[in-house]
Amino acid sequence: MKAIILSHFQANILLSAKDKGLEITPITLDLGLSTDQVELDAFGVHLINNQVLGWAEVRTIADSPSSCFTIENGAVTAVQFYSDTTDRLYSLYPTQGAPSMLVSGIPMHRIKDTDPHQDTLEKIRTIKPLVGQVLDTATGLGYTAIQSSKTAENVTTIELDPVVLQVCRLNPWSQELFNNPKISQLIGDSYDVVAGMESGCFTRVIHDPPVFSLAGDLYSGNFYHELYRVMRNQSRLFHYIGDPDSKSGRNITAGVMRRLEQAGFRQVRRTPRAFGVVAVK
Repeated sequence: MKAIILSHFQANILLSAKDKGLEITPITLDLGLSTDQVELDAFGVHLINNQVLGWAEVRTIADSPSSCFTIENGAVTAVQFYSDTTDRLYSLYPTQGAPSMLVSGIPMHRIKDTDPHQDTLEKIRTIKPLVGQVLDTATGLGYTAIQSSKTAENVTTIELDPVVLQVCRLNPWSQELFNNPKISQLIGDSYDVVAGMESGCFTRVIHDPPVFSLAGDLYSGNFYHELYRVMRNQSRLFHYIGDPDSKSGRNITAGVMRRLEQAGFRQVRRTPRAFGVVAVK
C-alpha cells in the first residue's frame, strides 16, 4: 500500500483548487516522485486507499511550512522524532523537490538557491566517476548513498543515530536505502566504525559530517588519518564543510585542508560550488 505524505506545498495546491471550485486535481502524494488525481468535495480530499483528508487537516498542513506529514485514516502526523541517544530532534523538512532533514533545527542540506537533490549531485561530481567501493560516512536521508549506488559497485554508509533511519523509512526519497542490494548500512559513530575497518578498502569516500559544533571529532586529524588508511592508492575524498564565503567556513576550511595534508593526502583543493574540499591518496 502506497504511503501518503504531504507538505504545505501540496496543501496549498489543494486549498487553491477548492477555492476555484474544482472537483478533481492532480497532486503528488509522495513529495514529488509521482502524481495522482484526487477528488475534492465539501468534506475534504478523497485520497488513494479510500482515505479522506478533511479541510481542517489540510489547513493544518498548509500552516506548517517546516514539516512533512504522514496521512493515515484521515489523521495527520508530523514526521519528526526525538533521540534520547543524541538529545536531538530530527524532522523531515519540505522543499519543492526532495526534502531535507532538520537536526535540532539545522538543515542538513543546502536549501538556499538549490535543493537537496542538486546539493547531493554537486558533492558527487567533485570525485566522479564514482566507481568501485564507496564509503559514505554520514547516511542522513541516504541521498548520497543512493546516488552513489547508480555507478559504484557497492556503497557502505554509516549512521550514528538509528532514529534518523525512522525518518528515512517515512521519506519516499529514501526508500532505496532499504531495498537496494548495493547499499550496506552500518550503525555507529563513524569515528569508531572507520577505525575498525580494514586498510585499503575504498576507491571513493564522501565525508559529509554534521556541522563542526555537533561533530568536531569528525574534523580531527586522527579521523583523517583513519580515512587515509582505509582508502586505496589513487582514491579520492570529498569533504563537505560549509559555505566557503562565511567567516567560519573559511576558518574551518583552512584547518581541514592543513590536517588532511598532514594525514598524507595530496592535491587538496577547495570545491566552492560543492561547499567542500577534495583530496587524493
